[in-house]
Amino acid sequence: MAKLTYKIVEHDGGWAYKVGDTYSETFPSHSDALQAAQIASSEQRIAGQTDGIEYEDANGKWHSELADGRDRPDTEVRDDPAA
Repeated sequence: MAKLTYKIVEHDGGWAYKVGDTYSETFPSHSDALQAAQIASSEQRIAGQTDGIEYEDANGKWHSELADGRDRPDTEVRDDPAA
């Protein structure tokens, strides 16, 4: 099972959460970013429908896959500036 970590970080003059190399939108306060990360993290764990997906990888190549809606990642929110 994959594990996703949502980290609270300063970003673009405000606060955001970051998963891997991807930032959320910028929030005006740390607490707003933390609340948004907690919501996104909990929603990420909810099973859904099995469906076809398409995505582009870091090299610009497109992929098509069948995503199992029951295969959900483990998630956590980290609010540790040193992490």
